[in-house]
Amino acid sequence: MNDDRPETVGILGGGRMGSGIAHAFLASGSRVVIVENDPEAADAARRRVGDGLARAHAKNTLATSPADAMARLRTTADPAELAGCELVVEAVPEDMTLKAAVLATAGEHAPGAVLASNTSSLSIDALAAGLAAPDRFIGLHFFNPVPVSDLVEIVVGSRTAPELVARAQGWVAALGRTAVTVSDSPGFASSRLGVCLALEAMRMLEEGVASAADIDAVMVLGYRHPMGPLRTTDVVGLDVRLAIAEHLARELGPRFEPPRILRDLVAAGHLGRKTGRGFFTW
Repeated sequence: MNDDRPETVGILGGGRMGSGIAHAFLASGSRVVIVENDPEAADAARRRVGDGLARAHAKNTLATSPADAMARLRTTADPAELAGCELVVEAVPEDMTLKAAVLATAGEHAPGAVLASNTSSLSIDALAAGLAAPDRFIGLHFFNPVPVSDLVEIVVGSRTAPELVARAQGWVAALGRTAVTVSDSPGFASSRLGVCLALEAMRMLEEGVASAADIDAVMVLGYRHPMGPLRTTDVVGLDVRLAIAEHLARELGPRFEPPRILRDLVAAGHLGRKTGRGFFTW
C-alpha cells in the first residue's frame, strides 16, 4: 500500500464513473464508501464494482484479491456514512445544480474531508462558490473507463490551497496513474481538446467527407491515437459529449456548437455503447 493513498474515500454516485473511481481506490488499498440515491442503486453500484474487480483479476491487472478489495467497500443510501472520510469525490452527471447539491451534502456530513469533483467541463470555482471551505475543494477528472485509464486531470480553482494540489498529486501517484495539473477554465485541457476533435469528426461525417470508420482510421493509423474520435464519443456517451459541447459553446463561442448529427442521434436515443448504437453499432 502506498503511504500517500487516502485511508478512506467517499464517492457520491455509483454509476460507471463512480464505480470505476471506487475500483481504482480499492485496488490501491483505500477503504471506499459509495453513496447512492436509494438502497437498490447502492446494491447495483456494489455489483458494478465487484464485476469490474473480477474482470481485472482475470486479466492479472489487480494487485490484491477481489474479495480483499470488496471487504473494504461499503455502499449505502445514507450520506451520514461519509463521516470520517479523508476525501469525498462526487461522480454524478454533468449538471451544475446537481453537482452543487451533492457537494453541499458531502460538506455537511464530512466537514473535515477534502472535496473533489469528477467534472469534465464545469467550473471548479463555480462549484466552490457554495462550499464552506473552498480551499479544500479541487477537481479530480478521471477518464472512462477508469480502471484502465492512466490519466487523472487535477483542476485547480482560484481558491484551492496550494498544499492540496501537492496532496492530490500524491493521491494520483498512489493510484499508479499520471497527473496533469491545469487551472480552472472551460473544458480544462482534456475536454477542450477531445471535444474539439470529436466535433470536427462529426462535421466531416455529416458532410460526407468519409465514413465514420475511415475518419477514425485516419487518427488511429495516421496519428497513433488508440481510438478514433467517433468511437471514443460512443464510449463516453453522445449525451455526455453533447452536454459538454453545449457548455463550451456558451463559454468559448460557436466553434464548439454541436453539429446537427450529434443532436439528432441523442434525440433518437442513440447514445453510443451504453444503448448499443451511436456512430457505430455495438
